[in-house]
Amino acid sequence: FLGECAIKCVGANTYGQLGQGHGEDQFEPQCSSHGLQRSLRVITGGGGHSVLLTESGDLLVCGQNHKGQLGLGHTSDVMTFNLCPLPGSRTVHQVSCGWDFTVILTDDGQVLACGSNAFGQLGISPQIKHTAKPLLIKSLGDPVISVAAGLRHALAVTGSGRVYQWGTGLSTQARRLLTPQPVPVHFTSKEPCLVPGLDQETPHRVAAGSAHCVCLTVSGAVFLWGCNKHGQLCSTESFLALPTLLDQSLVNGEKVSAIYSGWTHLVAQTESGRVLTWGRADYGQLGRRGPSNDSAVAGTDVSYPVTSLPFEVRTLNGATQIVCGSEHNLAIVGNQVFSWGWNEHGMCGDGSFGDIIQPQLIPTLKSFKALLIGCGAGHSMVLCCQKNSEGFVS
Repeated sequence: FLGECAIKCVGANTYGQLGQGHGEDQFEPQCSSHGLQRSLRVITGGGGHSVLLTESGDLLVCGQNHKGQLGLGHTSDVMTFNLCPLPGSRTVHQVSCGWDFTVILTDDGQVLACGSNAFGQLGISPQIKHTAKPLLIKSLGDPVISVAAGLRHALAVTGSGRVYQWGTGLSTQARRLLTPQPVPVHFTSKEPCLVPGLDQETPHRVAAGSAHCVCLTVSGAVFLWGCNKHGQLCSTESFLALPTLLDQSLVNGEKVSAIYSGWTHLVAQTESGRVLTWGRADYGQLGRRGPSNDSAVAGTDVSYPVTSLPFEVRTLNGATQIVCGSEHNLAIVGNQVFSWGWNEHGMCGDGSFGDIIQPQLIPTLKSFKALLIGCGAGHSMVLCCQKNSEGFVS
């Protein structure tokens, strides 16, 4: 993606997370100041930082850095994308951002982390409160194939089919909602802890929200655990201590090919390309009119719409990419970018600050071909190239 391509960024920018050299929020997509001399394969972000992963396995970072979450060896915010050097000249396979930390999976299956460790979310010694240099998580024995950062916890899948969890971000809800049951150790461990209950399956990918966990298996099954206050775990229980299989009838008996998580909602795509959403609905993050509470969740008292039943969003069927921010989302359908959900900082890119209830095209990007999308908690990023009268610019 060389030459004529650009990263267009929009939304919250207090810490320079849009990579535009300043700290002003943007309500319509504007070019990042990064010249993009290299091709990209992942764009993602956290609470106030952004990360680009290049095809060659390099990381480019910008934004909030008060806990060292950019991995640059210092704690000053950065307004334009900078190369993040990794120890041992490692190259990166996957990267995932939490609120104020970053989890990095290298091509050789090692996991490094940087940023805040206040909740043990880095998976390293609890004596280290934060680190501005990416540190190796040594207690993950087997090579890792997938990682996910939640708000204050993280997950990893090993090549041997084990799922590990660390960080205490879910422990408060667990103690409150599971009493008098004991809280399983995987919710309270500050170093990687084996998640039980997945022995009969082959885990493939993980995702994480503010207080829940998701695992997609090779067979297309979905397991969910953690806090269910917003119906995001498709259960009437308030908290699921162990991975619980999503009833396949809720997705019309299809295998799930991909699953994505915001803080309190989930988006799944089935093998036929259908897109379904469920969970918290008050910002329009489900891409459809907010339902009345369609199922009571035990032990919770919510005054806003939630739905614990997956429901198809037909506009998104056949999407080639989907990403979730905290409460907003982006999707590429037919080379065009759709946005929906929370829009307080203008991150849906339509020029307004009103929440977007149903997926809509981002107006100023209609003349571009979208190649790659990414979200932070309150910002959006699109790698795109300009169309011309004869087609797309190469």
